[in-house]
Amino acid sequence: MASLLLSPCLPTSCSPAIPTITPSPRRAPSSFLFISSGRHAVAGARFLATTFALVESNTSSSRDEEEPILPLLQELSDCLYLPLDFLSKLPGDLRLDLNDAAFDLANGPVLDECGKEVGELFLNLSRAWELADTMTSNSIAGKLPSLHGYLTSDVKPAIGKRLLSVGRRFEAMGQYEQGELQRISRAMIKIGKLLSTGPVLQTEKSPKKETKTFKFGELQVALTREKANIGAAIAFAFGFLSWELSQGIQNVTESSFQYANDNALMLAKSLRGSLLLIAYSSTLLSAFACVGLLLLGRQLSSEKSKEP
Repeated sequence: MASLLLSPCLPTSCSPAIPTITPSPRRAPSSFLFISSGRHAVAGARFLATTFALVESNTSSSRDEEEPILPLLQELSDCLYLPLDFLSKLPGDLRLDLNDAAFDLANGPVLDECGKEVGELFLNLSRAWELADTMTSNSIAGKLPSLHGYLTSDVKPAIGKRLLSVGRRFEAMGQYEQGELQRISRAMIKIGKLLSTGPVLQTEKSPKKETKTFKFGELQVALTREKANIGAAIAFAFGFLSWELSQGIQNVTESSFQYANDNALMLAKSLRGSLLLIAYSSTLLSAFACVGLLLLGRQLSSEKSKEP
């Protein structure tokens, strides 16, 4: 055994017993590429998983924000359903606050900012508040949940800001009766904050031409060059008639008065003086109105010519 262990082995006999494996230098780059590509694949998989998780979390969070809107609209509708004659029985100071709330709800370009459906509902509800019409207000409030489908991302911030402003108006009214006003305030502020948190999207809209309007009570007339000229002609005709009337009264001399007593004579003289004052005042006012309308028509004509 010892001789076998210590005997030198020949190259021919030892080569088959102990095979030697020499690493080939050409295989090292392929193994390196395999390892590096495996690392890149793992990193890419992790990146895709992280991105998918972020997108899924954002989607779920946006759904969580959108889901409570419908129940809040129903809650606001229930709070706005008031007892009959509730609005008409409000004290004077609360009626003024209610008018301010109606103004905040529907002032400005409400149809452009909030959409046609929501804008028209805000206008009708505002008008009902101004008239203290509780029955109409309750009827309009019942339509609030049906507006859920019209709350698009481009109108949500504007609607939220209006509801926030109106909610603060109701909050300032304080406690009244069974706390109906404060319940309305809390519901409006809650849904207003939810809607106004979204980003305001800038949409490209063609600028609308501004038209000047003349308001007298509920009457609204758009001012144009043609209407200004027509008004000037009417003022001139009225002034001419007033002037002719004053001249006719002026031609009646006091010596031609024949009355039974002095009291009747004094009454006739005072009536003549009053008619002369009214006629001359009407003539003067008509002249001012005629000149002012002519200048206004000229200004409107120049503004129209400057428009592209």
